[in-house]
Amino acid sequence: MQQFFAFVQKEVFHILRDYRTLLIIIGIPIVQILRFGFALSNEVKNTKIGILDYSSDYMSRSLVEQIEASQYFEIVEFLESTEAIAATLRKGKTKMVMVIPAHFEDDLLHQNSAQLQLITDGTNPNMATTLINYISAITMEFQGRTLGNNAMPLQIKVTNRMLYNPQLRAEFTFVPGVIALVLMLVCTMMTAVSIVKEKEMGNMETLLVSPMNPLAFIISKAGPYLMLSLLILTVILWLSSALLNVPIRGSLLLIYGVSMIFVLGALGLGLVISTLTDAQQTAMMISLTGLMLPTMMFSGFMFPIESMPVPLQLFSHLIPAKWYFYSIQAVMIKGLGVQHIWKEILILTVFTVVFLTISFKKFKTRLA
Repeated sequence: MQQFFAFVQKEVFHILRDYRTLLIIIGIPIVQILRFGFALSNEVKNTKIGILDYSSDYMSRSLVEQIEASQYFEIVEFLESTEAIAATLRKGKTKMVMVIPAHFEDDLLHQNSAQLQLITDGTNPNMATTLINYISAITMEFQGRTLGNNAMPLQIKVTNRMLYNPQLRAEFTFVPGVIALVLMLVCTMMTAVSIVKEKEMGNMETLLVSPMNPLAFIISKAGPYLMLSLLILTVILWLSSALLNVPIRGSLLLIYGVSMIFVLGALGLGLVISTLTDAQQTAMMISLTGLMLPTMMFSGFMFPIESMPVPLQLFSHLIPAKWYFYSIQAVMIKGLGVQHIWKEILILTVFTVVFLTISFKKFKTRLA
């Protein structure tokens, strides 16, 4: 036992001495959570649009004011003719022009019907569709607030209710995804690189002929990174709550419990990679290219898995980050308990046992 703690102490001192690597490890989650929280978003905000108002009456001005008051649009140009529409879109000054026809207020009040024309830059179809949906929603809200009971007797009213994220904030998806991405990369890559470094420095032969058994050696190498990963998780949760106002509706104990299983699996995967490589660069490249892209593409936090072809949906089942993302999102955002995520926990446990068993067998074989 004294020898085991000596190995753990050696690994801790190794991490603390390499302050550059430590800075990267601590800095990655902070940069990622800020980048995904503030910079990257699937929402369309502050889009520059133009207005061509032929009516210039009270109703049209009120509608324009309501659009300008939203966080989604910034009115940068008031056009005077239809000829100016093509020019402003072609130059990229605006992404959309809303045309308000003449007699807008009269048509709305006396005929219960008025028209708006939206001319959008279609070079980005997804953005164009989103802008049209935003304008349509603002117009419907304006109509309901302004007309009240003056609406037509026969109308189809669409009522939406968004559970868990009524504001459709992107952070509610990105934060759990960033946690999965960062923990997977840090745990796997740093564990693999640290062991391969022992090989390159010639220390592995000494360690392999020592009386310490393989399981104790694995624990001594992975233990410090396990503690570091839990620290990183704490930093991310604090940043997401304090800076991004992302709620933690579920049990913190359950979040840390599921994260512990996921981290152990990632550490086991790092140990497996270390047994297959003999160079730090190789281990790092395998960890980055083999884990970063699959985690981002097939975990579900950036691209909906349901929209993928069936073979890719089946492949996503082999990505541990997918099951971790689903479970953490369910606990953090929905406030669900263990009875709702037991399947994800079971799958993560299977991954962890498989990776740790393979790494143990590999080291045991080398020691035999």
